[in-house]
Amino acid sequence: MKTTIIIARVLLGLILLVFGLNNFLQFLPMPEMSAEAGEFMGALAKAGYFFPIIAIVEIIIGVLLLINKYTVLALVVLFPILLNAFLFHLFLDIGGIGIAALANILNIFLFITNKQKYSEILQV
Repeated sequence: MKTTIIIARVLLGLILLVFGLNNFLQFLPMPEMSAEAGEFMGALAKAGYFFPIIAIVEIIIGVLLLINKYTVLALVVLFPILLNAFLFHLFLDIGGIGIAALANILNIFLFITNKQKYSEILQV
């Protein structure tokens, strides 16, 4: 099980690092999107701050996961970003849902494997 956890953590870290760096370096081509998805992404891009902030957070969390530091905090910070990416693809661009679904599955798996570390903040 320990090997599976390490593989999941490293894979999620690599996904985040690659997609975070891609926001700045643009080494992966942007796939075709539906008109609705394009409008949504255009509005976020027009705001000017959204994509750079998300990219920086993805890079930081990706590095934290790869070096295995502050992992449980990184997973909590990451969850709303990954959930939004999954929902974006589910409702606006179903073609790109694969990586978003995989990242969410890895995040949830790592949540479950670290559940004892979250017990104190989940007490009523």
